[in-house]
Amino acid sequence: MIQVCLNGARTAAESAAVLLTPAALADAARQAVAAGAEDVHVHPKTPCGEDSLSPNVVGPVLEAIREAVDVPVGVTTGAWAEPDPERRVERIRSWTVLPDHASVNWHEPGADSVAAALLERGVGVEAGLWARTDAVAHFARSPHAPRVLRVLAEAIIDDAEPALEAVRELLAALPQHGRPVLLHGMNGSAWPVLRLAGELGLHTRIGIEDTLLLPDGSPAAGNAQLVRAAKAEYGSRAGSAGAQG
Repeated sequence: MIQVCLNGARTAAESAAVLLTPAALADAARQAVAAGAEDVHVHPKTPCGEDSLSPNVVGPVLEAIREAVDVPVGVTTGAWAEPDPERRVERIRSWTVLPDHASVNWHEPGADSVAAALLERGVGVEAGLWARTDAVAHFARSPHAPRVLRVLAEAIIDDAEPALEAVRELLAALPQHGRPVLLHGMNGSAWPVLRLAGELGLHTRIGIEDTLLLPDGSPAAGNAQLVRAAKAEYGSRAGSAGAQG
């Protein structure tokens, strides 16, 4: 499975391909799904371009994307969108439109409470485990670990070789939870880690959140172009392993 990550915490100052409005995100999602994405991850943003967990921001983005595509749609719950863990939980409980899933970064304070609030509302949890943080140790002790939708094994590391080493360490340390794993990198490690995901038969993701560049180093016009490139890169490495179901 290839998930498209439409925008991330990036700002429009980084690239014209970084999208902010519900309509623009919905159109990008439609094109990415047509290119082969099977799942959508999005950061709902205020008109000023800041990530937000407000129901007034999350709801319109989810509604617009769901009008455009018929695949699961998830959002972030990153601490940068709401630093206070209790406030983060309050925001989740105030949502009037629910995503299919939401990512929870297990190295952030309050991860268990945030996951519990999502699960109480029937929202799937993507357990974000950043390489070379204490996320795996916290996740291994979490009562919610067996209930997550999937694990996001994440190399938030620009350089390819350190990122590949870090994600191999992370994968080796994962508890035997039996949940599917989505493996991805960031910026300079995005494509090498995606290729590794193909070799290992793991889910992966690509999009403007993770990289602004195509495999050849040229700027990506948008998410759909990245997804098309990812299918070629990922598929060529998958061989007979097959992706996790």
